[in-house]
Amino acid sequence: MAGIGPIAQDWEPVVLRKKAPTAAAKKDEKAVNAARRSGADIETVKKSNAGSNKAASSSTSLNTRKLDEETENLSHGRVSSELKKNLMQARLDKKLTQAQLAQQINEKPQVIQEYESGKAIPNQQIITKLERVLGVKLRGKK
Repeated sequence: MAGIGPIAQDWEPVVLRKKAPTAAAKKDEKAVNAARRSGADIETVKKSNAGSNKAASSSTSLNTRKLDEETENLSHGRVSSELKKNLMQARLDKKLTQAQLAQQINEKPQVIQEYESGKAIPNQQIITKLERVLGVKLRGKK
């Protein structure tokens, strides 16, 4: 360490302090008891719905009433009977099984089965693939 210069000592005092208590620590039972012993003012506030489920149950009843009053029948669109018949006829004319047709359009055989049984929700991309592979127009003019 030669050549660096004289070493001096810093005699300034260093003060270490604890952090101020957080909100959770202020609410801690020990802290509240200590404040009571020292005679400090303690404010207590009762929460309006603490420990009860009143707010959740009241909003549920409103939603339930709305659902009960709802009369609209909601359902997904299904494949038309015309599309089912056209698809089945075109597939049989080409002498393809459902599995072979599904493989040609890169879909699962279950998709073809659902379309032919009328359970599928119509997807225009799949119908377009079927029309291209079968060489037939499956959809009528709308």
